[in-house]
Amino acid sequence: MERLAPAKVNLFLHVGPLGADGYHPICSLMVFADIGDQVRLAPAASMAFEARGLFSEALGVGGDNLVPRARDRLLAEFKVAPAPFRLTLDKRLPIAAGLGGGSADAAATLNLITDFLTASGADPPGETRLEDIARELGADVAACLRSRCVIARGRGDRLAPAPPMPPLDVVLANPGAPSSTRAVYRAFDAAPGERRADVPNLPRAFQSVLDVVDFMRAARNDLEAPAVASQPLIGEALAVLRAEPETRLARMSGSGATCFSLCESSRDARRLADRLAAVHPGWWARACRLG
Repeated sequence: MERLAPAKVNLFLHVGPLGADGYHPICSLMVFADIGDQVRLAPAASMAFEARGLFSEALGVGGDNLVPRARDRLLAEFKVAPAPFRLTLDKRLPIAAGLGGGSADAAATLNLITDFLTASGADPPGETRLEDIARELGADVAACLRSRCVIARGRGDRLAPAPPMPPLDVVLANPGAPSSTRAVYRAFDAAPGERRADVPNLPRAFQSVLDVVDFMRAARNDLEAPAVASQPLIGEALAVLRAEPETRLARMSGSGATCFSLCESSRDARRLADRLAAVHPGWWARACRLG
């Protein structure tokens, strides 16, 4: 059995001031790509976890990894001792990239093990309880559990449906430099200016890609400027994307370092991704579709 752990992209990300609970309130339109990591489950002699793939060497596989943490938390919830299995994470997304990779891996693990145990005759927790477990694991895990367009508020775990929108053809581009979420938030807190986790004026529905572009011009990623200050390569990537003819709008996702270019067609996105791969061979660049 296997599950895709789709990359999460923040089309906008509005961030409020640091609260007494140690968290920043946010408002974000989160969408999910048709590419991501892959989590596989197979019978084994004993419970095991391993990571493979392009970015596995930079990944912790011990107690800090969200895949075995999600497994152990869900098995405790089921209160069953299933036949042992091995979880294998094919790590295809960059680390510390603003794509919710770890959260998506945890969500895929929760869904995968729920399917496995349900097929074995166990009674699964309801959808609401599964989302509660996801929230215990991380702020973005509940959104990744749904893997569909949502407006996220609070810590990122208060979810509401997003306005319907057409599929979005984009290029995800990471300049090969990790972006520390803690460092970005420290820079955000230290910078002068107003901080607002405000909800923009959302339409009932987006009719076209250009509708999305027009809307996003009035929205923001409040972490983009502090991320660029902390990691200048992000600024270089944004400048490159914004100069390309296929780009209708370029922005950073999450706390970086991955940026995205909104294109009008899949052909434009593929052409841009191919050019980036040729001109910037050290970058990770992929054409994909968001929805």
